[in-house]
Amino acid sequence: MALNAGLSIEGITMYLFWFSTVAMGAGTAFFWLMAGNVPRAYRSVMIVAGIITGVACYHYARMSGIYMESVANLFDANGVRIAGKEIAQFPTAYRYIDWLITVPLLVLEIPLLLNLGSKAKALFRTLVGASIVMLIFAWVAEVSVIGSVSWWSNWAISCAAWLYIVYFLYTKVNEQMVGQPPSIVRSLKTLRLYIVIGWLIYPVGFLMALLGPGGESAREICYNIADVINKVGFGLACYAGVNALAKQEQDQAVMAARI
Repeated sequence: MALNAGLSIEGITMYLFWFSTVAMGAGTAFFWLMAGNVPRAYRSVMIVAGIITGVACYHYARMSGIYMESVANLFDANGVRIAGKEIAQFPTAYRYIDWLITVPLLVLEIPLLLNLGSKAKALFRTLVGASIVMLIFAWVAEVSVIGSVSWWSNWAISCAAWLYIVYFLYTKVNEQMVGQPPSIVRSLKTLRLYIVIGWLIYPVGFLMALLGPGGESAREICYNIADVINKVGFGLACYAGVNALAKQEQDQAVMAARI
């Protein structure tokens, strides 16, 4: 019945839920398969990348079912859309449960790439703390009445926490990048751009709810696209750096053997 939505905004949103589920699953398989091909010190980077997309894959499968059921309820038994009927339920709770698990793991990738060992604890605590503040206030905003004082104020606090993460990345984390292998520095700079630009999609998507009918589905489209970019893309950026480092070490070993 849900397929009757076709290319309406609800239909496109539903298809993107399915696409995101497959993309997360494929990302998990790739990251875990590649874990054995990178330097031992960086294998945890790939394992965590696979955990992130694996958790997201599970949650997207659940969210897809919730949204598809809501879309199906827009149509009568003959497949004709019921006039004035709108989506009654969005998988907001599942989405924030997913983010509360995966976002701290995403920021964990930064100290793992820096390979600082126990010295990375303070850096990790700061990034995780700010990300949790960002998510909690965003969740309160999501469940508030659209356009209300609570909706706007909690959204603003969430954005402030995100901006603090950006500031921290360009100050404290930037200092830790000095002396790192060039390929790792490139990956860290790419991850930083994901957080600056890729994460910007979320507060913009949040505002889509103001568009009226269909606005909340437009919000879900933004969230789905952002999640694939920021979870799968994040992992690929990590892999690019550690894989380049592995090739460099192999080339150095070959040159040493020839000498």
